[in-house]
Amino acid sequence: MKIYQVADPEFKEYGRVIKGYDLHPLIREMEKLPVPEDVAYVASVPELEELLVAQELKMGVYGGMPIQVGYCNGHNQRLNALEYHRDSEVNVAVGDLILLLGRLQDVAEDYTLDTSSVKAFLVPSGTMIEIYATTLHYAPCQTKEDGFRCAVVLPEGTNGPLGEKPVVRCGEEKLQTACNKWLIGHPEGGLPEGSFLGLKGENVSVV
Repeated sequence: MKIYQVADPEFKEYGRVIKGYDLHPLIREMEKLPVPEDVAYVASVPELEELLVAQELKMGVYGGMPIQVGYCNGHNQRLNALEYHRDSEVNVAVGDLILLLGRLQDVAEDYTLDTSSVKAFLVPSGTMIEIYATTLHYAPCQTKEDGFRCAVVLPEGTNGPLGEKPVVRCGEEKLQTACNKWLIGHPEGGLPEGSFLGLKGENVSVV
């Protein structure tokens, strides 16, 4: 598939590149973290949240809202699923990585999505981006055999335990798998039993 750059105009409807922050301390801490053979997501890492840039992002990007700083590291080359939140997500690429992105506006009334609408974007190493709340995303894809590292900033509590399943009223509730997390899976994505499998078409791959 065609791989765009986050500097390309096509990215503007999905997010933006954020500049002006010193990311070096964050990147140094991220480089200490493991890269598993599969994909690991950790929502909150104290060593990352104690950095000055975390406080700066809390004020400068999230307007003072409580945030969490974690990571998504590992090996991946496929779409597998797409998720979204009610707030923007900030990612910092530690090494080049590729994001497969969709738009909430393209989701059908039955909460299915044709994967042919998904686009791929290369995020160069050391780049920080904001992914808008209306952008569907999931685990990054690697560009090299040694995997990927991606710092993840979100409002505090996101992806945490849901507590109780919401009553299904409008239908969207069946997508909710965690706090502030709605997920649409692919039948070939290897997701837990009971996940809503609404991605139709090819399980998109970057290779």
